[in-house]
Amino acid sequence: MPLSHLMLKPAQLRLIRAVAESGQLQLAAESCAMTQPAASRMLAEVERRVDAPLFTRQPKGMEPTEIGLAVLRRARAVLRELESMGSDIEALRSGHAGRVRIGAVTGPAVGYLVPAIRAVKRASPESDISVEVLPSRDLLGYLAAGEMDFILARVLPEFDSELFDITPMRDEKIVFLVRANHPLARSPFVTMTELGDYEWILQQRGAPIREATFEAFAALGLSEPRDCVNSPSLLFTIAYLAQSDAVAAVSEEVAQLLIREPVNAGFAVLRIQQEFRVSSYYLLGLRRRPLSPLALRLREELLQLSGQAS
Repeated sequence: MPLSHLMLKPAQLRLIRAVAESGQLQLAAESCAMTQPAASRMLAEVERRVDAPLFTRQPKGMEPTEIGLAVLRRARAVLRELESMGSDIEALRSGHAGRVRIGAVTGPAVGYLVPAIRAVKRASPESDISVEVLPSRDLLGYLAAGEMDFILARVLPEFDSELFDITPMRDEKIVFLVRANHPLARSPFVTMTELGDYEWILQQRGAPIREATFEAFAALGLSEPRDCVNSPSLLFTIAYLAQSDAVAAVSEEVAQLLIREPVNAGFAVLRIQQEFRVSSYYLLGLRRRPLSPLALRLREELLQLSGQAS
Protein backbone atom coordinates (compact mmCIF):
# COMPACT_ATOMS: atom_id res chain seq x y z
CA MET A 1 0.00 0.00 0.00
CA PRO A 2 1.50 3.38 -0.97
CA LEU A 3 2.56 5.46 2.05
CA SER A 4 0.60 8.45 0.73
CA HIS A 5 -2.65 6.52 1.27
CA LEU A 6 -1.98 6.41 5.01
CA MET A 7 -1.22 10.12 5.45
CA LEU A 8 -4.33 10.87 7.48
CA LYS A 9 -5.29 14.36 8.60
CA PRO A 10 -5.62 15.35 12.29
CA ALA A 11 -9.39 15.79 11.84
CA GLN A 12 -9.64 12.19 10.59
CA LEU A 13 -7.58 10.91 13.51
CA ARG A 14 -9.76 12.81 15.97
CA LEU A 15 -12.89 11.29 14.45
CA ILE A 16 -11.47 7.75 14.74
CA ARG A 17 -10.64 8.37 18.39
CA ALA A 18 -14.07 9.87 19.07
CA VAL A 19 -15.91 6.95 17.46
CA ALA A 20 -13.90 4.45 19.52
CA GLU A 21 -14.54 6.38 22.76
CA SER A 22 -18.28 6.98 22.24
CA GLY A 23 -19.23 3.93 20.17
CA GLN A 24 -21.71 6.12 18.32
CA LEU A 25 -21.09 7.99 15.08
CA GLN A 26 -23.60 10.68 16.03
CA LEU A 27 -21.87 11.38 19.37
CA ALA A 28 -18.46 11.29 17.70
CA ALA A 29 -19.63 13.79 15.08
CA GLU A 30 -20.91 16.15 17.78
CA SER A 31 -17.66 15.99 19.73
CA CYS A 32 -15.77 16.83 16.53
CA ALA A 33 -18.20 19.68 15.65
CA MET A 34 -19.41 17.91 12.51
CA THR A 35 -22.72 16.74 11.13
CA GLN A 36 -23.33 13.00 11.11
CA PRO A 37 -23.34 12.77 7.27
CA ALA A 38 -20.00 14.58 7.14
CA ALA A 39 -18.57 12.25 9.81
CA SER A 40 -19.87 9.23 7.92
CA ARG A 41 -18.24 10.41 4.68
CA MET A 42 -14.95 11.11 6.48
CA LEU A 43 -14.89 7.67 8.09
CA ALA A 44 -15.68 6.03 4.76
CA GLU A 45 -12.79 7.94 3.15
CA VAL A 46 -10.37 6.73 5.86
CA GLU A 47 -11.54 3.13 5.43
CA ARG A 48 -11.09 3.48 1.65
CA ARG A 49 -7.53 4.69 2.19
CA VAL A 50 -6.74 1.89 4.63
CA ASP A 51 -8.59 -0.57 2.37
CA ALA A 52 -10.27 -2.21 5.36
CA PRO A 53 -13.15 -1.48 7.74
CA LEU A 54 -12.07 0.17 11.01
CA PHE A 55 -15.29 -0.48 12.92
CA THR A 56 -18.05 -3.06 12.96
CA ARG A 57 -21.63 -2.00 13.67
CA GLN A 58 -22.89 -3.91 16.72
CA PRO A 59 -26.28 -3.59 18.48
CA LYS A 60 -24.51 -1.79 21.35
CA GLY A 61 -22.53 0.50 19.12
CA MET A 62 -19.46 0.60 16.91
CA GLU A 63 -16.54 -1.65 17.85
CA PRO A 64 -12.99 -1.32 16.41
CA THR A 65 -11.82 -4.16 14.17
CA GLU A 66 -8.32 -5.58 14.59
CA ILE A 67 -7.07 -3.16 11.94
CA GLY A 68 -9.15 -0.42 13.56
CA LEU A 69 -7.39 -1.03 16.90
CA ALA A 70 -3.99 -0.73 15.20
CA VAL A 71 -5.00 2.55 13.52
CA LEU A 72 -6.58 3.80 16.77
CA ARG A 73 -3.40 3.13 18.76
CA ARG A 74 -1.34 5.17 16.29
CA ALA A 75 -4.01 7.86 16.02
CA ARG A 76 -3.99 8.37 19.78
CA ALA A 77 -0.18 8.60 19.82
CA VAL A 78 -0.14 11.16 16.99
CA LEU A 79 -2.89 13.24 18.59
CA ARG A 80 -1.06 13.22 21.94
CA GLU A 81 2.04 14.53 20.20
CA LEU A 82 0.07 17.21 18.37
CA GLU A 83 -1.64 18.32 21.58
CA SER A 84 1.71 18.30 23.37
CA MET A 85 3.21 20.39 20.57
CA GLY A 86 0.43 22.92 21.00
CA SER A 87 1.11 23.10 24.73
CA ASP A 88 4.83 23.51 24.09
CA ILE A 89 4.26 26.34 21.64
CA GLU A 90 1.92 28.13 24.03
CA ALA A 91 4.42 27.71 26.89
CA LEU A 92 7.20 29.14 24.72
CA ARG A 93 5.02 32.05 23.60
CA SER A 94 4.10 32.91 27.19
CA GLY A 95 7.67 32.60 28.50
CA HIS A 96 6.92 29.55 30.66
CA ALA A 97 9.28 27.25 28.76
CA GLY A 98 12.34 27.43 26.56
CA ARG A 99 16.06 27.79 26.99
CA VAL A 100 18.07 30.78 28.24
CA ARG A 101 21.83 31.17 28.64
CA ILE A 102 23.02 34.10 30.73
CA GLY A 103 26.15 35.21 32.56
CA ALA A 104 27.28 37.52 35.33
CA VAL A 105 30.23 38.65 37.37
CA THR A 106 30.19 37.19 40.86
CA GLY A 107 28.47 39.90 42.91
CA PRO A 108 25.32 40.31 40.81
CA ALA A 109 25.21 36.56 40.20
CA VAL A 110 24.73 36.10 43.94
CA GLY A 111 22.71 39.24 44.61
CA TYR A 112 20.33 39.31 41.64
CA LEU A 113 20.54 36.25 39.42
CA VAL A 114 19.81 33.69 42.15
CA PRO A 115 16.54 35.30 43.34
CA ALA A 116 15.48 36.17 39.77
CA ILE A 117 15.98 32.62 38.53
CA ARG A 118 14.21 31.19 41.57
CA ALA A 119 11.20 33.43 40.87
CA VAL A 120 11.03 32.29 37.24
CA LYS A 121 11.52 28.60 38.10
CA ARG A 122 8.75 28.67 40.68
CA ALA A 123 6.28 29.63 37.95
CA SER A 124 8.01 27.72 35.13
CA PRO A 125 9.83 24.66 36.50
CA GLU A 126 10.48 23.23 33.01
CA SER A 127 12.38 26.30 31.80
CA ASP A 128 16.01 25.51 30.92
CA ILE A 129 18.29 28.23 32.35
CA SER A 130 22.09 28.05 32.11
CA VAL A 131 24.34 30.47 34.03
CA GLU A 132 28.04 31.26 33.63
CA VAL A 133 29.88 33.24 36.34
CA LEU A 134 32.94 34.72 34.64
CA PRO A 135 34.99 37.93 34.36
CA SER A 136 33.44 40.72 32.29
CA ARG A 137 35.85 40.22 29.39
CA ASP A 138 34.82 36.60 28.92
CA LEU A 139 31.13 37.43 29.28
CA LEU A 140 31.31 40.23 26.71
CA GLY A 141 33.03 37.86 24.27
CA TYR A 142 30.25 35.30 24.63
CA LEU A 143 27.56 37.97 24.28
CA ALA A 144 29.16 39.55 21.20
CA ALA A 145 29.34 36.09 19.60
CA GLY A 146 25.62 35.57 20.22
CA GLU A 147 26.25 32.72 22.66
CA MET A 148 24.43 34.36 25.58
CA ASP A 149 21.05 36.04 25.80
CA PHE A 150 22.18 38.76 28.24
CA ILE A 151 24.81 39.35 30.89
CA LEU A 152 25.51 41.37 34.03
CA ALA A 153 28.98 42.77 33.49
CA ARG A 154 31.11 45.87 33.07
CA VAL A 155 31.60 47.54 29.70
CA LEU A 156 35.23 47.29 28.58
CA PRO A 157 36.86 49.63 26.03
CA GLU A 158 38.01 46.84 23.70
CA PHE A 159 34.37 46.01 22.90
CA ASP A 160 32.19 48.19 20.69
CA SER A 161 29.44 49.44 22.99
CA GLU A 162 27.25 50.07 19.93
CA LEU A 163 26.70 46.31 19.76
CA PHE A 164 24.86 46.25 23.07
CA ASP A 165 21.66 47.38 24.71
CA ILE A 166 22.96 48.80 27.99
CA THR A 167 20.91 49.23 31.18
CA PRO A 168 22.74 50.69 34.22
CA MET A 169 22.57 48.58 37.36
CA ARG A 170 24.82 49.50 40.33
CA ASP A 171 28.36 49.47 41.64
CA GLU A 172 29.80 46.84 44.00
CA LYS A 173 31.00 47.31 47.54
CA ILE A 174 34.22 45.48 48.39
CA VAL A 175 34.73 43.82 51.76
CA PHE A 176 37.65 41.83 53.14
CA LEU A 177 36.84 38.24 54.04
CA VAL A 178 38.77 35.94 56.41
CA ARG A 179 38.11 32.72 58.31
CA ALA A 180 36.06 33.23 61.47
CA ASN A 181 38.99 32.55 63.83
CA HIS A 182 41.47 34.72 61.93
CA PRO A 183 43.73 36.83 64.22
CA LEU A 184 42.05 40.04 63.00
CA ALA A 185 38.45 38.78 62.95
CA ARG A 186 37.53 40.19 66.38
CA SER A 187 39.36 43.50 66.05
CA PRO A 188 37.02 46.52 66.37
CA PHE A 189 38.79 48.11 63.38
CA VAL A 190 41.53 46.93 61.08
CA THR A 191 43.90 49.27 59.26
CA MET A 192 45.25 48.81 55.76
CA THR A 193 48.74 48.85 57.26
CA GLU A 194 47.89 45.76 59.29
CA LEU A 195 46.43 44.03 56.27
CA GLY A 196 49.58 44.57 54.25
CA ASP A 197 51.42 42.09 56.45
CA TYR A 198 49.06 39.21 55.63
CA GLU A 199 48.84 36.81 52.72
CA TRP A 200 46.13 37.67 50.17
CA ILE A 201 44.17 35.65 47.68
CA LEU A 202 42.98 37.83 44.81
CA GLN A 203 41.60 37.67 41.31
CA GLN A 204 43.92 37.98 38.34
CA ARG A 205 45.56 41.33 37.53
CA GLY A 206 43.14 43.71 35.84
CA ALA A 207 40.11 42.37 37.69
CA PRO A 208 38.15 45.34 39.13
CA ILE A 209 38.08 44.12 42.74
CA ARG A 210 41.82 43.40 42.74
CA GLU A 211 42.67 46.76 41.19
CA ALA A 212 40.41 48.64 43.64
CA THR A 213 42.08 46.84 46.55
CA PHE A 214 45.57 47.81 45.41
CA GLU A 215 44.40 51.37 44.77
CA ALA A 216 43.22 51.51 48.40
CA PHE A 217 46.75 50.65 49.55
CA ALA A 218 48.29 53.18 47.15
CA ALA A 219 45.93 55.95 48.28
CA LEU A 220 47.42 55.63 51.77
CA GLY A 221 50.98 55.60 50.48
CA LEU A 222 51.32 51.88 51.18
CA SER A 223 52.90 49.25 48.97
CA GLU A 224 50.59 46.62 47.57
CA PRO A 225 50.74 43.23 49.33
CA ARG A 226 53.62 41.09 48.12
CA ASP A 227 52.37 37.74 49.43
CA CYS A 228 49.53 36.95 47.01
CA VAL A 229 47.86 33.95 45.46
CA ASN A 230 45.99 34.69 42.24
CA SER A 231 42.82 32.84 41.27
CA PRO A 232 39.53 33.78 39.60
CA SER A 233 37.83 30.81 41.28
CA LEU A 234 35.51 31.62 44.17
CA LEU A 235 35.51 27.96 45.23
CA PHE A 236 39.33 27.92 45.44
CA THR A 237 39.27 31.24 47.31
CA ILE A 238 36.86 29.83 49.92
CA ALA A 239 38.96 26.68 50.37
CA TYR A 240 42.19 28.68 50.71
CA LEU A 241 40.72 31.12 53.24
CA ALA A 242 39.36 28.27 55.35
CA GLN A 243 42.85 26.76 55.72
CA SER A 244 45.00 29.87 56.14
CA ASP A 245 45.28 33.38 57.57
CA ALA A 246 44.90 34.84 54.08
CA VAL A 247 42.60 37.79 53.31
CA ALA A 248 40.34 37.94 50.24
CA ALA A 249 38.69 40.97 48.68
CA VAL A 250 35.17 39.99 47.57
CA SER A 251 31.90 41.68 46.78
CA GLU A 252 29.61 42.32 49.72
CA GLU A 253 26.95 39.99 48.25
CA VAL A 254 29.38 37.06 48.25
CA ALA A 255 30.52 37.79 51.80
CA GLN A 256 26.97 38.02 53.14
CA LEU A 257 26.10 34.70 51.50
CA LEU A 258 29.02 33.02 53.28
CA ILE A 259 28.65 34.51 56.76
CA ARG A 260 24.86 34.41 57.18
CA GLU A 261 22.40 31.57 57.60
CA PRO A 262 21.70 29.18 56.02
CA VAL A 263 25.28 28.89 54.66
CA ASN A 264 27.18 30.30 57.68
CA ALA A 265 30.42 28.84 56.36
CA GLY A 266 32.75 29.99 59.15
CA PHE A 267 33.98 33.28 57.74
CA ALA A 268 34.04 36.87 58.98
CA VAL A 269 34.15 40.30 57.35
CA LEU A 270 36.89 42.57 58.68
CA ARG A 271 35.81 45.95 60.00
CA ILE A 272 37.53 48.66 57.95
CA GLN A 273 36.88 52.36 58.47
CA GLN A 274 37.09 53.17 54.77
CA GLU A 275 34.49 52.05 52.23
CA PHE A 276 35.70 50.60 48.94
CA ARG A 277 33.65 50.27 45.75
CA VAL A 278 34.32 49.18 42.21
CA SER A 279 32.91 50.59 38.98
CA SER A 280 29.28 49.96 38.04
CA TYR A 281 28.14 46.92 36.13
CA TYR A 282 25.33 46.84 33.57
CA LEU A 283 22.64 44.61 32.19
CA LEU A 284 23.81 44.01 28.63
CA GLY A 285 22.03 42.44 25.68
CA LEU A 286 22.92 42.14 22.01
CA ARG A 287 21.05 44.72 19.92
CA ARG A 288 20.71 42.52 16.84
CA ARG A 289 19.36 39.56 18.82
CA PRO A 290 15.76 39.78 20.09
CA LEU A 291 15.14 37.96 23.36
CA SER A 292 12.78 35.01 23.69
CA PRO A 293 9.70 35.38 25.94
CA LEU A 294 11.45 33.38 28.67
CA ALA A 295 14.59 35.53 28.49
CA LEU A 296 12.41 38.65 28.63
CA ARG A 297 10.67 37.33 31.77
CA LEU A 298 14.00 36.67 33.47
CA ARG A 299 15.35 40.07 32.44
CA GLU A 300 12.25 41.77 33.86
CA GLU A 301 12.70 39.90 37.15
CA LEU A 302 16.27 41.21 37.37
CA LEU A 303 15.15 44.77 36.72
CA GLN A 304 12.40 44.49 39.32
CA LEU A 305 14.86 43.22 41.93
CA SER A 306 17.33 46.00 41.17
CA GLY A 307 14.69 48.73 41.15
CA GLN A 308 15.46 49.51 37.50
CA ALA A 309 12.14 48.36 36.03
CA SER A 310 10.23 51.02 34.13
